[in-house]
Amino acid sequence: MDKNIFYEGQVLWSQIDANRHLRHSAYADFCAQARSNMLNTLGLSLDQFAQHKIGPILFREELIYKREIMLDEYIQVSTALSKLNTLNGRFSFRHEVLKSSGEVAAIVNVDGAWLDLTTRKLTNLPESWKPIIQNIPKTSDFIEINE
Repeated sequence: MDKNIFYEGQVLWSQIDANRHLRHSAYADFCAQARSNMLNTLGLSLDQFAQHKIGPILFREELIYKREIMLDEYIQVSTALSKLNTLNGRFSFRHEVLKSSGEVAAIVNVDGAWLDLTTRKLTNLPESWKPIIQNIPKTSDFIEINE
């Protein structure tokens, strides 16, 4: 995966578990922040989602651990779209959590969709956002479904 880095930061004391390494749920938090940062960088802020009464919903989150991350380490999180269904608003993202050495510490895959916050049903994004969505970094094995 190219290094589409959308989060960088230091591992905090509050993110460490009893084994003295990064706790499992902190990986998900870092990746969620990276997705938010990526969308904001491309021009879609959380405020714009709120104005359209749309929010992301996750169906699956898979964490594949490769290397430990310890207290005070600096990490980077890449974000890339691995699958997009243009008919029903479903998506998949792949993240790599990188140690400061560049080693991959974890791969995080998420599957989700866009939720209409009024009807509580899945929805597509507004047509006017399509050019922005097309600019999301994609994995080398990206799949687009539109039939």
